[in-house]
Amino acid sequence: MPGVGGKSAARYAFAMLELSEEEAARFADAILGAKRDVHTCPICQGLCTEEICDICKDESRDPSVICVVENAKDVMVMERVRGYRGTYHVLGGALAPLDNITPDKLKIKELLSRLEGGEVKEIIIATNPTPAGDTTAAYLARILEPSGVYVSRLAYGIPVGGDIEYADEVTLYRAMEGRRYFN
Repeated sequence: MPGVGGKSAARYAFAMLELSEEEAARFADAILGAKRDVHTCPICQGLCTEEICDICKDESRDPSVICVVENAKDVMVMERVRGYRGTYHVLGGALAPLDNITPDKLKIKELLSRLEGGEVKEIIIATNPTPAGDTTAAYLARILEPSGVYVSRLAYGIPVGGDIEYADEVTLYRAMEGRRYFN
């Protein structure tokens, strides 16, 4: 499994072997149920078990603001902020031509189709601060420019509680570039 190292995988395997046959069957059924019942929301491209996801159904959300993220896990992370009340759009990855991930492999056409009604006023690009994420953000900014929609990108910088002396050069550079003025 992605993100699971050898030691963790061994612990999981031994834990599975210690399950009773009934517990193992329930666990297997849960995995099969998730595979069967979880699908892509036709609006935001996130994951859901109903026809439309809870965020897209929520009438208290501001449909004029869309936060674009790379994957469905990013939606869960952004939701922990609790201050964002707009909607989302999940790209399904980031541009990486060397890995054969080109614009046609991402959910960019679906994002553009959401702009057709004229209701969307702002797109917040929240791709990861990686070369692929930065490339994706730049590409999206370029293709969104003709739409007249305000396009912004999440700021980067020093984490809250962090010390400047431990920040790397790229983080400090981005913090300087993304600085805010008080007046």
